[in-house]
Amino acid sequence: MYVGGIFTLYPQHIPDVDCPLECDCPSNYPTAMYCHSRNLQHVPYVPSHIKYVYLQRNQITGIQDGVFDNATNLVWVVLSHNHLNSDKIGRDVFTKLRNLDRLFLDHNELTRVPLNLPNSITDLRLSHNKISNIQLKSLEGMANLTTLHLQANDIEDAGGVFKGLKSLTMLDMRENRLSKVPVLPERLQQLYLEFNNIESVPAGIFTMSPELQFARLAHNKLTDKGLPPHVFNVSMLVELDLSFNKLEKIPVISRNLENLYLQANKIKEFSLSSFCSTVDMTNFSRLRMLRLDANEISAKDIPAEAAYCLRLVASIDV
Repeated sequence: MYVGGIFTLYPQHIPDVDCPLECDCPSNYPTAMYCHSRNLQHVPYVPSHIKYVYLQRNQITGIQDGVFDNATNLVWVVLSHNHLNSDKIGRDVFTKLRNLDRLFLDHNELTRVPLNLPNSITDLRLSHNKISNIQLKSLEGMANLTTLHLQANDIEDAGGVFKGLKSLTMLDMRENRLSKVPVLPERLQQLYLEFNNIESVPAGIFTMSPELQFARLAHNKLTDKGLPPHVFNVSMLVELDLSFNKLEKIPVISRNLENLYLQANKIKEFSLSSFCSTVDMTNFSRLRMLRLDANEISAKDIPAEAAYCLRLVASIDV
């Protein structure tokens, strides 16, 4: 179509004889079914050849057992921005979807993680719901799960529910009610825990995840008392965000850390030993970004020797 000097390509909406009337199954995307933003109140019939079903932004409150049984080849199921209620989701709704890769259930009204999810899922999105508790069995056996989105829920304690997720590399639990860091899986690389109520970090918690590169704990209630010595001194960590907490000292970090955010704490002194125990030509911090603004120190509190230890830092924000 030629509109205002711009060619715009639209899927050819040639009706599929096997496509539900309330959806579109374009011929040039033969395995996709588009049912988004249709004011639907239920999941329509899904033909057997469909692999990608888009049901976001509707009024769906429940999913009955058997609704996907004819479409066992589904790879993506997108149910974001509906009104899904945990009590209205059948126990075995997703059981037969053994090829399911991505399941989007974010922005709904779920109070728990659905049971019997296929272990083929790699990307599970449950953010912006009302989940307060995660049962251990709800994620049991999900050996292929790599990314888990749980931000903006009401979770107070996750315990060891993630420990068995052997492929999990990204865990997002921002904007919950956590009072402590959950037990982390071994292969985790990215951890997002901002905007919680975390007051302390257990000793050795990050050594359990030797591949962890990004840890973000901004906007919590961390104090010096809640941080064991060297808890952040882990070699693979590249970025550490501890801003907007209640720290009075700079914690000891690994020499390999590149980005450290400590703004808006109560830090009263600049401790060079937090970055370098000794300084020589080959033994110095890899830090490139250091933010210390909105604390109780100023530029005059930074010793001249910092230039030798922090030789890769372009400037220090104070």
